[in-house]
Amino acid sequence: MSHPADTPSIPLAPEVLRNATLPDGRRADIHLADGRVTALVDKADKADRADRSDTGRGPAAGPGGIDLGGALVLPALVDGHAHLDKTLLGAPWQPHRTSATLREHIADERALRASAGVPVADRATALAHRMVSLGTGHVRSHVDIDPDVRLDGLHALAEVREKFRDRLGIQIVAFPQSGVVTAPGVADLLDAALSEGADLIGGLDPAGFDADVDGQLDIVFGLAERHGAGVDIHLHDGGVTGTRQLRDIAQRTAALGLNGTVTVSHAYALGDVDATELDRTATALATAGVAIMTNGPRHSMPPVLRLRDHGVRVFAGSDNIRDTWWPYGTADMLERATIIGLQGDLMSDAELRHAASMITDEAAAALGLTDYGLAPGCRADLVVIAAGSVPEAVAAHPRRLLVLHGGRVVGPAPETDYPDFPAISVSGGDASALQGER
Repeated sequence: MSHPADTPSIPLAPEVLRNATLPDGRRADIHLADGRVTALVDKADKADRADRSDTGRGPAAGPGGIDLGGALVLPALVDGHAHLDKTLLGAPWQPHRTSATLREHIADERALRASAGVPVADRATALAHRMVSLGTGHVRSHVDIDPDVRLDGLHALAEVREKFRDRLGIQIVAFPQSGVVTAPGVADLLDAALSEGADLIGGLDPAGFDADVDGQLDIVFGLAERHGAGVDIHLHDGGVTGTRQLRDIAQRTAALGLNGTVTVSHAYALGDVDATELDRTATALATAGVAIMTNGPRHSMPPVLRLRDHGVRVFAGSDNIRDTWWPYGTADMLERATIIGLQGDLMSDAELRHAASMITDEAAAALGLTDYGLAPGCRADLVVIAAGSVPEAVAAHPRRLLVLHGGRVVGPAPETDYPDFPAISVSGGDASALQGER
């Protein structure tokens, strides 16, 4: 969809977003300068609200900025857990394959990715473009570190991180997909990864995969302490085996003073133990400041609201997107909030707002993002959504109308890439500015 010749093009760095609906429901003008939000000016004229209610008509340029026509504005969406190096986007469709064991699946994955014919950086770039187009402004991506790929994936993602630095903030977790204790040389590789660009240290099922809880956690937390890095551990182990490891992680977090810098991803065990075991474990996590990441779909999911009531930070991530682990995934974090809401029975407006917080404020806090939000002084990382409220945005799968990063328009992508989205004509008519380097 192109703009008529007499329609003003949308400025690449607008000074004001007019007639925006804020997350709390107020109508306001959002003033921007130097990549930040400088002011929120309430629209007191109620007649103006009644006249401007078409949230789906798209942004329109006008004097002094862009008229949003009442569309909802949120701070940029945050994907708290992805695997940019694993995606097969940009490669031909691959039928899903099943394996008898986790180790067999890991071996099969490595073989398929090696034969995909598309380099890691190209596939990661395709996924990063999609994330930006859907309003994600920040993502934490795990990258495989093992004896076969060594640091190659890390170096590829570091290049993608640099290429996207003006459009997408990327944190990288050094992830030991083949284990830590049972994979010779991985401890040294993880150490090197933290020296060569990884932001956090990861782990994988200390009991279920390595069969050595203390051995793996000694290495992971030792490297975190040595490098001053955060921790993000995959934990799929269920039942009391899983909750016991969660309490071990909480104990180590507290002992090292790492409150707020440690995450356990998935933590399925929290969804399949009795109330006494759950409450005991939740108290330990909250006291230590350990966050939980969930992507929703699984036979069990951490009970989001009960953990929140205990004071545990729970946030959301995509996890796998079109890769060998599953064929699903769109990179749409609003869709992810919908999935979590459905599985977690989040139905009221207040609960839908909480689902939204898991892909915005809660995720941003878990990732340690600074100057995040929609308030004067915050970075202008924003997404404009064709919805009239936060609950509607979670429940209705609305279009993204405009995406800003550091105050600059970076999406959505032109319809040639994503036909579900309208094209945006930026100043000078150069739509390629939204795509960046291909």
